[in-house]
Amino acid sequence: MRVYVTGGSGFVGSHVVRVLEAHGAEVSAPRHAEVDVTEPDAVRRSVADFRPDAIVHCAILNDLAAMYADRSAGRDAYVGATRNLVDAANDTGARMLLVSTDWVFDGTQSGATEDTPPNPVNLYGFLKAASELVVTERAERGSVARIAAVQGAAEGAPREQDAGFGYFVAALVERMRAGERFGVWESDRINMVATPTLASAAAELMWRVLERDLDGIFHCCGGESVDRRTLAMRAAQVFELDPALLDLRVRPPEDALPAPIPYDTSLDATRTAAALDAELPDVTEMLKRMCAELTPA
Repeated sequence: MRVYVTGGSGFVGSHVVRVLEAHGAEVSAPRHAEVDVTEPDAVRRSVADFRPDAIVHCAILNDLAAMYADRSAGRDAYVGATRNLVDAANDTGARMLLVSTDWVFDGTQSGATEDTPPNPVNLYGFLKAASELVVTERAERGSVARIAAVQGAAEGAPREQDAGFGYFVAALVERMRAGERFGVWESDRINMVATPTLASAAAELMWRVLERDLDGIFHCCGGESVDRRTLAMRAAQVFELDPALLDLRVRPPEDALPAPIPYDTSLDATRTAAALDAELPDVTEMLKRMCAELTPA
């Protein structure tokens, strides 16, 4: 299988590329400097030259404040780029798979299924939900892979804790392995409940969607939803870190809240698991796999 990947040098995209190549796929993952996905002609030429069987769209503008500062650029980076890639996929007969997010939900839709109507509360969630519509309504062969609270090994130093769950465990492990304290943010104004997902495991589920040539929306996430405190305590246990270094009930700084944040974005992936013949790991199993990935061979 030939797969064209956008955002292949990013956190999620790099895991997608590795998993696809491990399954024997031939991957083209041009960087932004090579192909600007907001430019339709550049996208069409690049995709036509490679002639993929599938496109996996991982690239995002990963800056919530920047989206609000320039909403036109934000729209182009999400909805426009997705439309460009869908059109290129249609031209070449390729499957289009969009990587989306649990933040398409409003934080009150606990246990959202693949059929739960999105109701985003911030611009990032809105743009992702709009991009999902582009795929489901415009793509001749379209798939959406929603991921959530993504964890895993990252290139270089992990990002600090923020209002979402992403990178949370990597940041915690780095700090606590150095003997430093780690404050677990708790607030009704941040994403407090989610369904942690190992990046490599999400990529494996995406591979199954491509391999089985499936249309529709899939929740490519873990099998258990937890709050931040539970995730922190289980991570300390699995990584054999001193739980006394955890500071609980820490209020997040005001500058960490650039927009409304959904509180509970827990997902139900029962239908996805059945469609892909997959057993989704609970949080402890996910952390054990992450620990193995972070441990040098």
